Amino acid sequence: MEYRQLGKTDLTLSTIAYGAFAIGGSMWGGNEKKDSIDSVKASIDHGVTTLDTAPFYGFGLSEEMIGKAIQGYDRTNIQLLTKFGLIWDGSNQGKGEFFFNAEEGNKTIPVYKYSSKTSVIREVENSLKRLRTDYIDLLQIHWPDSTTAISETMEALDILLQQGKIRAAGVSNYGVEQVAEARRTIDIASNQVGYSMLNRGIEQHLVPYAQMNDLGILVYSPMERGLLTGKYFNKGRLKEDDHRNGYFQQFDLSKVKAFLDTISPIAENKGVTLSQLVLRWTSLQPAITVVLAGARNADQAIANAQAIDIVLTTEEMALINLALTKI
Repeated sequence: MEYRQLGKTDLTLSTIAYGAFAIGGSMWGGNEKKDSIDSVKASIDHGVTTLDTAPFYGFGLSEEMIGKAIQGYDRTNIQLLTKFGLIWDGSNQGKGEFFFNAEEGNKTIPVYKYSSKTSVIREVENSLKRLRTDYIDLLQIHWPDSTTAISETMEALDILLQQGKIRAAGVSNYGVEQVAEARRTIDIASNQVGYSMLNRGIEQHLVPYAQMNDLGILVYSPMERGLLTGKYFNKGRLKEDDHRNGYFQQFDLSKVKAFLDTISPIAENKGVTLSQLVLRWTSLQPAITVVLAGARNADQAIANAQAIDIVLTTEEMALINLALTKI
């Protein structure tokens, strides 16, 4: 495994991090709890020391399983990353910015973006309990909240830093202007954003800003929620309640398939999967600190960790990049 320093902090993170959205079950067609916990343990055992979760993932379930899975490990060798600011339990009392309606079983649950100082501190206390720890290594706002001043949210993070309940503060899904505004209150360490071979928007503005300002970039959805594994084009079937049935329709699927067919020989020649090749390419892009990869069982977790061992030549990178221009 490779390890990289996060911005100007004293945090060292594994380049491949465990992304815990799917193990929350909600929006992913459910989950198998034993498999999920085994996937976390397998990740740690193979050098993936950085675990990224959020209260919203499974309405607390993802954090709870992470907390259970890390019992027995040396906590100082694990970096717990979580978030705040998506409220589903009504604690916002109708305040904040309505985001969307989540479906849980037969229930419709309204989700709000809300990051007032009081709400942030309350959320962190709940996360600490679910994670069974007394500190969080990196705490991140999940999505911008247009109803709360960024300075107020950042003041809450500063309080938590001073209390020692978090080691570093970050943001997620922020644009460059929002990052700059946040940094007028505290020196945030990172921005977690969506990035993949099919979604390279951050390269225009955020990547140059990060390089100039020692800002860490954590990227999620490098596999585009499984689309870049190629399984979807090989008789893959999704459950009816899987959100990806709609999500995948934003892409020109024929071009995506043609691209995967083009780069498949590289993976085959190296004896690796398409997923591993995609993860490694992503980790080698400028300014990327960490690549989040989800896993729903131990085998997937081990495969994600082993992706870091792939060596890509200049010629192979050029071939992949050329193929990407045709999507």
